Amino acid sequence: MQKIFHLIILFLLVTLISACDMQMNPEQQEIKVPIGPQMLQLESDIMTPEVLWSFGRIGEMDLSPDKTRLVYSLTYYSIEQNKGNTELYLLHIGTGETIQLTHTSGGEYNPRWRPDGKKIGFLSAKSGNMQLWEMNIDGSGRVQISFVKDGITGFEYAPDQSKILFTSEVKLKPTTQDIYPDLPLTTGRINSDLMYRHWDQWVDTYSHVFVADYTGSSISNPIDLMPDEAWETPLRPFGGMEQIRWAPDSKSVVYCSRKKEGKAYSFSTNADIYQYNLDDKTTTNLTEGMMGYDLAPVFSPDGNFMAWESMERDGYEADKIRLMVKEMKNGNITDYTTDFDQNVHGLQWSDDGSKIYFTSNHHALDQLYSLTIESGNIRKITDGVHSYTGLIPAGDQLLATRMSMSSPIEIFQVDEVSGKQTQLTFTNKATLDQLTMGKVEERWIETSDGKQMLTWVIYPPHFDPNKKYPALLYCQGGPQSTVSQFWSYRWNFQMMAANDYIIVAPNRRGLPGFGQEWNEQISGDYGGLNMRDYLSAIDELSQEPFIDEERLGAVGASYGGFSVFWLAGNHDGRFKAFIAHDGMFNLEAQYLETEEMWFVNWDLGGPYWEKDNPVVQWSYANSPHRFVQNWDTPIMVVHSELDYRIVASQGMQAFNAAVLRDIPAEYLYFPDENHWVLKPQNGILWQRRFFNWLDQWLL
Repeated sequence: MQKIFHLIILFLLVTLISACDMQMNPEQQEIKVPIGPQMLQLESDIMTPEVLWSFGRIGEMDLSPDKTRLVYSLTYYSIEQNKGNTELYLLHIGTGETIQLTHTSGGEYNPRWRPDGKKIGFLSAKSGNMQLWEMNIDGSGRVQISFVKDGITGFEYAPDQSKILFTSEVKLKPTTQDIYPDLPLTTGRINSDLMYRHWDQWVDTYSHVFVADYTGSSISNPIDLMPDEAWETPLRPFGGMEQIRWAPDSKSVVYCSRKKEGKAYSFSTNADIYQYNLDDKTTTNLTEGMMGYDLAPVFSPDGNFMAWESMERDGYEADKIRLMVKEMKNGNITDYTTDFDQNVHGLQWSDDGSKIYFTSNHHALDQLYSLTIESGNIRKITDGVHSYTGLIPAGDQLLATRMSMSSPIEIFQVDEVSGKQTQLTFTNKATLDQLTMGKVEERWIETSDGKQMLTWVIYPPHFDPNKKYPALLYCQGGPQSTVSQFWSYRWNFQMMAANDYIIVAPNRRGLPGFGQEWNEQISGDYGGLNMRDYLSAIDELSQEPFIDEERLGAVGASYGGFSVFWLAGNHDGRFKAFIAHDGMFNLEAQYLETEEMWFVNWDLGGPYWEKDNPVVQWSYANSPHRFVQNWDTPIMVVHSELDYRIVASQGMQAFNAAVLRDIPAEYLYFPDENHWVLKPQNGILWQRRFFNWLDQWLL
């Protein structure tokens, strides 16, 4: 009876809301039943896929001009609705009080404080496409202030509040329907050059930056800073508003762009930083002659200096990321990281312009650092087993986002002098308090050539040293991306450990955080030392009395998927099960299928038809498809149709080869995912089939 009563009340409420729709203001009409926190009462203290997808995910954050409040985005996912929703929250730094500012089903993004601190700007798709809105700092008074035809993808206020810059997609090339208007229903695409698609999208439009006048309640007279040019800012596929900045005097805008088209674009990583002067409408290349990626510019508070992240070599996407500073008056450029054998990320100036703060990875831990400009001294601020992902200076404190293998991202306050770290948000505390996490252990293992390699070992919850457990060798992607203290919503080590597996995760050759020499070794040596590193790690760990060396598996994605395919033909009976996600299987096909030619040219040495190039010959001789005759172990293959970096046919080839050789195999295919699996129900299916496969062969 109680259930029926609740259903009747719900029906009456829905009827009342529908009847009143025409009398509600637009803000009220948008409030439906937004996806939000799920107050779960868990039946067990062991992680499940459903629990993993219930966690809130903190995103962008922006500090108020008076440095007392932080606005940030927080996303929750609904498995039933198979989608996520992002809301904005306000954190009072002094008290720790958190207030939810928005309560809609449409999502809010890109939060920014207006320079006077009286309003918060954000993007919302309530009106169809993404537009710029503003609200009071308590979340009331939502007003749409832009009506850009093709929508807005990002924005920033000018420091003097007179203008707003925004990015929008611009159509510059005719479609097939434009060329043949009598064929309006044709789906054909006409291409005559490379880079016709990138990562997971066809290149039909280009992101341009616009500057518009701002009255305090609306924008007008937008100017395209790159009119009629088939260039983009920010750069595909992952660039954001960190690549576009106002100068402190509001008289110019700097932006990052790779001003190349077609084949030239697909072979080059030479992205430069350009400055557009609003008065005379001229554009100046500030990094001309610097040949690699030049990204993420930030001005000193007085505008006299510009710092940015810079790679040296064109075509090498994993080059060392240096901290460069340019004196704007005389053009002098200083590299402050010549003796700092680490990458830098997320540069931020101190309020007085005397320091630059950043994150950097060392030995698989991302910590906060500071550079003192006058002395050139670099100091590590934080310690601990975790990884910081971003920061904002707030006087003598830093506000930063931090994660680990045992916790999703939360916001922390860090004292610059002492390094003391204080957690400010507790987004997932209620769920985490109900879970038992496995122990994460740091091990240093000797490689086949006598070097020391850091390897993370993650133990099952309630680990019993008297039991024998199956173990999984985790193969990292990239190939030059660190096995740091990361929290993943797919390759989650605690999720794997919760299924009673011990995880062995080596920082093999080719990963950053251990010096540039270690990072660079992998290029031109696929199938070489890094594969021996994997075998060194699993061979040593499998000797532990609590690991059953007869129940070993190997799993990985991207380059990790390549690694699994390669190990499948070269493991000498070590493994009893494999899982390869989005892996390269046939390197000759990969060279002609991928869209970012700079990657295969650098890492494989060039095209396979260069018979006199020893690096090329080594690379393609180590293509996994050349070792299929040795395959003898059950293998699961996962791939997605929208992955244009490593196309789906790579996975199909591997799966078909296994079946043709009568090897137990499974092919999990997603027609609507890219290089990742981002939809909730697809993600849960991925987890279920992942462990179904491993349990079948290892338990």
